[in-house]
Amino acid sequence: MLLLFRLLGGLPLRLLHALGALFGWLAWFASPDYRRHLRENLGLAYPPDEAAAIRSAAIAHAGRGALELPRVWMRPQAEVVSLVRQVSGWELVEAAWRRGDGILFFTPHLGCFEITAQYYAARAPITVLYRPPKQRWLQPLIEAGRGGDKLHLARADLSGVRLLLRALQRREAVGMLPDQVPGRGEGVWAPFFGRPAYSMTLAARLTETAGTTVILAWAERLPGGAGFHLRLSPPDEAFAGSVATRAAQLNRALETLIRRCPQQYLWGYNRYKAPRGVGPPPC
Repeated sequence: MLLLFRLLGGLPLRLLHALGALFGWLAWFASPDYRRHLRENLGLAYPPDEAAAIRSAAIAHAGRGALELPRVWMRPQAEVVSLVRQVSGWELVEAAWRRGDGILFFTPHLGCFEITAQYYAARAPITVLYRPPKQRWLQPLIEAGRGGDKLHLARADLSGVRLLLRALQRREAVGMLPDQVPGRGEGVWAPFFGRPAYSMTLAARLTETAGTTVILAWAERLPGGAGFHLRLSPPDEAFAGSVATRAAQLNRALETLIRRCPQQYLWGYNRYKAPRGVGPPPC
């Protein structure tokens, strides 16, 4: 698999995205569970006609997201960063630097979510939260593709949480995918597109860290494999209140971001599952 990743990583992004669209449709036809999750999740967010119009593009983009990984993980950082053709909102980062703030980047499964931390790490240190993969052969690929001189990995456990807190206390950057389903005891039920979703409390708690600026980040895929447009924006509302309240605020912020380009969101992800040992959401 490592050899296959290296071979795919040498292909042009344009070709990977073309093959990825085909791969997305193969996954759609091969997995009934994937089809069900994608249909259900889109149906929660959009009326039937709009959901149907988004679905085909979302299937293709899911495949592109899978096949662009070798390019992002296996190529030198300078080459990967050069795929970012345009950046909007970088002034938010520079303003945080001037204030001496740490930066908390929230990146949902939207567009090329792997390249956002790589772009920042080419300029300043960032610590990224990750969950070790169930397939062990993926671990060295993740370490090679996500790690680096200024890109540090923090496992999703107590030791990793300490690393995140220390990074923010040093006024460095932290990145995470806040729309992942956390483990038992690590989340609260909060609305997400109108349905309760078990949402991570860690992301909500980190917004309480003094001297921290929250920035929403995602990288839009440009047509024809031309590269990516990195988009940075502030949340629409300031985070305040209890952890549960902040988790709900974060989900609303992610909804707003996703609605800007729903075709590139990973709708087939089983976002609404209850982790083992977690009871159903309150009525």
